[in-house]
Amino acid sequence: MEAKRYLVPAGVHRVEQELQKSRFLTTAAPAPTVEEARAFIARVREEFPDATHNCWAYVAGPPGSTAQVGMSDDGEPHGTAGRPMLNALLHGGVGEVAVVVTRYFGGTLLGKGGLVRAYTGCVQQALESLPTIERVPKARLAIEIEYASVDGLRRMLPNHEAELVSEEYAATVGYQLLLPLSRLEAFRKALLDLTLGEVLIEVLEPRQ
Repeated sequence: MEAKRYLVPAGVHRVEQELQKSRFLTTAAPAPTVEEARAFIARVREEFPDATHNCWAYVAGPPGSTAQVGMSDDGEPHGTAGRPMLNALLHGGVGEVAVVVTRYFGGTLLGKGGLVRAYTGCVQQALESLPTIERVPKARLAIEIEYASVDGLRRMLPNHEAELVSEEYAATVGYQLLLPLSRLEAFRKALLDLTLGEVLIEVLEPRQ
């Protein structure tokens, strides 16, 4: 199971700059799935229907992952917008991100090299100021323990960044917990040590 933590956008973020009289608006947003990335792109296109171009790229996965990516030059010369934007995203250190660069042409041609630099720079500028949060892949656990181990378990939770979701008291005590995947094995071992093996542990849902 992949347990790596990484940065993702905290929300929608926009920056603007003017290059050779063309106006560039760069909008970045969270894109945990391809569907959400495409929905965001559609919203920006609707917001700026009169723009000369709405070029876009997305990485719907961890930073640098090419498993779920997309890009479009949206009418700019082939390879001058979407690909440079995607390359900037892949090397930007942020995952699950989509970006649209909206261009209003100002009358001065930039040339292919100029366009590549412009679109690359727009994405880099947006990423530099992008508010981010840490994405922590988690697992949901079901645990059944004896009453004698309850206090010890509760003391363990903060050390393993575990969150108590639900509890049920009967002949034994049942808990559901959320904790980082990276903590799962250490938590399992600590719980077995605490209870001297008298515990039932079931991973209900690894949440990638």
